[in-house]
Amino acid sequence: MTENIPRLVLFPENTGVNKQGHLVIGGCDTVELAKEFGTPLYVFDEAALRNKCTEYKTEFNKRYPGTTVLYAAKAFLCRAMANLIKEEGLGMDIVSGGEMGIAASVDFPLENTFFHGNNKSADELRQALQCGVGRIVVDNFHELKMLDKLSGEKDRRPTILLRITPGVDVHTHANIVTGNIDSKFGFPLVTAEEAIATAMSLPNLNLTGLHFHIGSLIYETEPYLQAIEYILNLAAEMKRKKGFALHELDIGGGYAVQYNLDTPPAPPASYFAEALTDKVKQECKRHGLPLPKLFIEPGRSVVARAGVALYNVGVVKDIPEVRTYVSVDGGMADNIRPALYGAVQEALLANRVKAKEAGKFTIAGKFCESGDILIKDLPLARPEAGDILAVPDCGAYCIPQACNYNASFKVAIVMVNEGRARLIRRRETLEDLIRGDIV
Repeated sequence: MTENIPRLVLFPENTGVNKQGHLVIGGCDTVELAKEFGTPLYVFDEAALRNKCTEYKTEFNKRYPGTTVLYAAKAFLCRAMANLIKEEGLGMDIVSGGEMGIAASVDFPLENTFFHGNNKSADELRQALQCGVGRIVVDNFHELKMLDKLSGEKDRRPTILLRITPGVDVHTHANIVTGNIDSKFGFPLVTAEEAIATAMSLPNLNLTGLHFHIGSLIYETEPYLQAIEYILNLAAEMKRKKGFALHELDIGGGYAVQYNLDTPPAPPASYFAEALTDKVKQECKRHGLPLPKLFIEPGRSVVARAGVALYNVGVVKDIPEVRTYVSVDGGMADNIRPALYGAVQEALLANRVKAKEAGKFTIAGKFCESGDILIKDLPLARPEAGDILAVPDCGAYCIPQACNYNASFKVAIVMVNEGRARLIRRRETLEDLIRGDIV
């Protein structure tokens, strides 16, 4: 039934087409979802989310027992998602006081969170100390000194990791590279020894390990292997020079996701687990280091494919011998990735999945920017006003980066599973939009 619809491989694993030719996700007819909840609507397949959590836990732990999977909350976080991550037994990588607060609101065990960020405020660090965040991943010398001072004032001694920038190049978009030497994140290798020595000397901090994160949408293992080698070389050198003991190693995330049919399928978790854990073992053996406790931080690869955006088609504008614009009722306010990163995505008509392609169409958002283009030159059946357009791989970063441009309302989100849909975030209203205004 679906073998002649290649784009379905980009949708959640529990996706199909019913007798009416409608797209079905998690047993729910997406056309009916659009009618019930309105559009734009983001739909998350709950089973797909849980399966990814299980996959990462299983594949890494059977190769490196005791590995802790930390979900990178910046990819997508709301209270329902935080609760799901808690139920699946994952930890959480958080980067702000807001994310910390969302986790706390569902009684997420904050001792299982790692607090990241290149410019944490004093208030956020006080919040982390008060809440008992498990690890604070320190990014720079300013933060080291500020955290030591704040910890002394609160009579706390937090456990910290240092984020090291290993200087590894990854072949991805410049805006999602984080491990090269010219980065706002972390201590570069040239200052890493000083950072470790400083952290060890501060009385109110407990340094237990090192962290790196090299970027996102990475298909190959080689950059990770280089980074692991550099970081464990550093750890061994600091053990000889300063007696530093590496008890914990956080190797970040960034695993690839397939966003369109012109890119290869994303490797499974086992591909990264096999290579990365083997490299950690090899390098520790080479340097005579005991195996540290291992942490990984998948985010995008957990949620991206599980999320689908549904839009209602409005104006179809033909410009002879140029292109046809198909305008939808969302756009850059709910998915800025095409404008920000040049992200290339696919789509299909959810109410006419099997319809034959009639040409190429450019999907335009409704916002007052010429750059508000979701997809260029997309092969489709000819769209008509009232069609439902489904865009796959929208689970990561679309919602967290959403805004109220043109005083638009942020979208509703539903979770689907076994034919049932539940609203996990209602659509914003005018009251929400003006709540903070003072006249």
